[in-house]
Amino acid sequence: MSDGFSAIYVIYAGAALTGIMIAEACYLLYAGRSDKRTAINRRMKLQESKISQEQVLIQLRKERGLDAGTSLFSPDRFRALRTQSGMIMPMSKFLMITSGVALAMALVAMWYGLPPPMGLLLFVVLVPLVPVMVMRFKRKRRLKRFGTQLPEALELITRGLKAGHPVPVAIAMVSREMPDPIGTEFGVIADEVTYGSDLVSALNSLFDRVGHEDLPLFITAVSIQSSSGGNLREILDGLALTIRERGKLRRKVRAISTEGRMSAYILTAIPALLFAAIMALMPGFYRDVWGEAKTWYLIGGSVTWLMLGNLIMFKMSNFRF
Repeated sequence: MSDGFSAIYVIYAGAALTGIMIAEACYLLYAGRSDKRTAINRRMKLQESKISQEQVLIQLRKERGLDAGTSLFSPDRFRALRTQSGMIMPMSKFLMITSGVALAMALVAMWYGLPPPMGLLLFVVLVPLVPVMVMRFKRKRRLKRFGTQLPEALELITRGLKAGHPVPVAIAMVSREMPDPIGTEFGVIADEVTYGSDLVSALNSLFDRVGHEDLPLFITAVSIQSSSGGNLREILDGLALTIRERGKLRRKVRAISTEGRMSAYILTAIPALLFAAIMALMPGFYRDVWGEAKTWYLIGGSVTWLMLGNLIMFKMSNFRF
């Protein structure tokens, strides 16, 4: 009886151990695939399509709007904004989507009672405003990610220099080891140097493509080392530390100025929430005045003053250093 009892528990223990091992194997398989997905960048994805390195560079420049013939707009600021946002969607498709969004917003406003001339004016204002706001948002998010990655990239370059690699090879290590956005950007530097550009010009092109405020420090350090010599490894070590400290100070200032930004958020949200509550509880409250042109003039003036007040509060709480 006891032998049978012990055998059953041995089988149970073996089945439980087998289940644990299968679960661990599935987890390791998933984790390995996840690490591979997060480690790869846009440049390495293009390399997997079995095209030449020169074609990879051409494709990356074309996606970022760096070729003169790919942009629909001539102003340099708009082109730089598009490049620094990291957007790879064709500009024609992007403008079609944003124009559709602007048209939908104008039609919704006219459905709620906005006069057709005002709706047309709203559409004309939103057509250039929506794509610019979208690209500014994408650029801000990309710059934040790039600034977080930059000290790690400099430390990786420093380790490559310690191992005896030249600077272009150390930069190419960053393109293989780090994800986007910095992986692809440093990969473009490596490709441009490979196909005849000098390192300083390639770094200046990097600043034009990204626009991060810490990049001139890195470019200046490499330029001085290229022209007059010096220990670039020690310079980059100090530069990585400086950029990290600047990031800490920036986050500390942002934490201190949170009160001003939260005040702006709350003051902006209260009128919108109050209007939504009135429309939900008493839908006919504004029924008699929706068709009046003066109503929309007053709403437009109120929104303008509200946005102006928010802009002033954000300027007061935004420190640049």
